Amino acid sequence: MNNPELNSAYLTPRQIVEELDKYIIGQNDAKKNVAIALRNRWRRMNVTSEIQNEIIPNNILMIGATGVGKTEIARRMARIADAPFTKVEASKFTEVGYVGRDVESMVRDLVEQSVNIVKTRKQETVKEKAEQIVEDIILDALIPPLKGSAAPLYGKPSESGTEVPTTDQELNEQTRARFREKIRNGELEDRKIEINIKQSGNSGIGMIGGGMMDEASMINLQEMIGNMLPKKNKKRKVTIAEARKILIEEESSKLIDMDEVKEEALLKAENSGIIFVDEIDKIAGSAKKQGGGPDVSREGVQRDLLPIVEGCAVSTKYGVVKTDHILFIAAGAFHIAKPSDLIPELQGRFPIRVELDNLTKEDFVRILKEPKNALTKQYTALFESEQVKLEFDDAAIESVADKAFQINSEIENIGARRLHTVLSQLLNEFLYDVPDKIGPNAHLLITAEMVEEKLKHLIQNKDLSQFIL
Repeated sequence: MNNPELNSAYLTPRQIVEELDKYIIGQNDAKKNVAIALRNRWRRMNVTSEIQNEIIPNNILMIGATGVGKTEIARRMARIADAPFTKVEASKFTEVGYVGRDVESMVRDLVEQSVNIVKTRKQETVKEKAEQIVEDIILDALIPPLKGSAAPLYGKPSESGTEVPTTDQELNEQTRARFREKIRNGELEDRKIEINIKQSGNSGIGMIGGGMMDEASMINLQEMIGNMLPKKNKKRKVTIAEARKILIEEESSKLIDMDEVKEEALLKAENSGIIFVDEIDKIAGSAKKQGGGPDVSREGVQRDLLPIVEGCAVSTKYGVVKTDHILFIAAGAFHIAKPSDLIPELQGRFPIRVELDNLTKEDFVRILKEPKNALTKQYTALFESEQVKLEFDDAAIESVADKAFQINSEIENIGARRLHTVLSQLLNEFLYDVPDKIGPNAHLLITAEMVEEKLKHLIQNKDLSQFIL
């Protein structure tokens, strides 16, 4: 993260909670626990004795209904820490021997995120140099330089007394200087030029007999074959604006040391990585069910997950990653199964258990008003893009919160996600009319009466099927 004030090294647990409060309403117990876990990672890295490697993270199990903030807490926490973060759904995995994703793929996803973070940061350090190279490439495409000296074109000075170009080369250099100025001023952004783009040599390579190899081996073999094949150049005609984006990415990648990126990314994934395992309750077998069926596979996934959480080495295309210090946060609604239905060994690897509260009507009101990314603020920004001013009075927000809470109570509780569908139903007609019927500089004030009028038929008729996600 570019802002050092938001680096976990500078934030105390209380400050971390304050940052989370800007986006997430309530759930103070969960916020405190993730704040402590985040600060503990920095504390471990600053331990100077040999016990540093023995300090393992306290993995967290979040228990709560959908839409109460479990995923958002973990995601925001990762952003605060500038840490690699990946979210996976436990129900998507199968045990070894079945068709489906293997559990090690979550670690490979995490490393991929880590590489992207480190690569992006290093590209920022060479951005200025890359921009200069790209400017020259664009200029060469517009006005190719002349090499060597040419015959004189002019034999006398201009009327103003200034020196005029005397050779083709000098004329070319003056023309290039003028066009360089135009490029810097953004005057030629829409002009099209032809550029060479390097393509990876492994495109279209298929793997025969993939079932005989695990995913990591296949990835490594594809990477090795791709590196052995020559890179192909492909010519594309694009605008200067598009060319700049493509070429800066390409040139900045050339300026950084990818071996250094990989090494740093592996360390970052190992020491700062966060894996969020959602829907873990879906792989918990019910104590009432015995025998075969899907429960066998569910328990198999748990047993495959166990060594990853306990700490093991996983092969990735960037190298081997140890999972000992990766922080795992698991979450589930646990409506049918209970945390105790997980195998005991896996339960023991999630010592911190946090129960998240169901959201109240008052929580909905605060969610609509307080967070930096509140839905009301998002819709206001959308209307502002059309020069239309959108406002909600307090009574309207109360009414929206009441409707969302009522629908959750009567049909299915999907937490704060209900606010998305309620506001969509309320504002879609206005969004459709802008800008054809509602033009620029219009002012829309959403009142409680308007909310009642738009949504009353849904409550009265119980026709709520469209609100079920």
